[in-house]
Amino acid sequence: MFHLRRHWGTLVASASRRPPWVEVCASFATDPRQYDGTFYEFRTYIIQPAKMNEFLENINKHIHLRTAHSELVGCWRQEFGGVMNKVFHIWKYDNFAHRAKVWEALAKDKEWQEKFISKSLPLIVQQKNEITYLVPWCKIVKPPKEGVYELATFQMKPGGPALWGEHFQKAVNTHIQVGYSKLIGVFHTEYGTLNRVHVLWWTETADSRAAGRHRSHEDARVVAAVRESCNHLKFHENMLLIPTPFSPLK
Repeated sequence: MFHLRRHWGTLVASASRRPPWVEVCASFATDPRQYDGTFYEFRTYIIQPAKMNEFLENINKHIHLRTAHSELVGCWRQEFGGVMNKVFHIWKYDNFAHRAKVWEALAKDKEWQEKFISKSLPLIVQQKNEITYLVPWCKIVKPPKEGVYELATFQMKPGGPALWGEHFQKAVNTHIQVGYSKLIGVFHTEYGTLNRVHVLWWTETADSRAAGRHRSHEDARVVAAVRESCNHLKFHENMLLIPTPFSPLK
């Protein structure tokens, strides 16, 4: 018998007696493995266009009831990019058992249900969620002051980080080194669309972000690193995000 443990996007088997294919799979492991059970839930709400202010006021007033149960990493409203009228938030959980206990407690929390859920659900057009892990080579960093955020989402080709992880990490690190924007965190999807990586950046203003991006297009270091990573890329998209007043990440 053998069991499988998770590498960043791949499965690696281990046991005292391994079948031949296991050694081949293990040889592909080039990045740090995902041992930490902590995960991050990405939740996206699409709000009725005329109801965005009402929704934000309600969540701002009652978010303390929700954060009493688990940690909110950040909450933003979308300014640009894709479908409009989005509220995007990230929640942190120790493991899946922790999340199950939190949601069980929320279902029994009458104050939360009556003051927020019953009033907010009619305002929501659609809800989406993804379960993500922070990549092993990255930690969430808080920005030096308030600003705006960019969530860049990369849909990579099938195969996982064993195939494209090294080039992707190099591209991210190159952007960090040139200093055009500040990295907050890099996340890969566990439940949702697989082979997807989200990179959360911070800049002081939307204009400073635009200026930095234009400079990066002319920076040979960035161009070379991105070119290698793009060989494994299917498509990518981004959103400009404005933190809500109650967001821990400002």
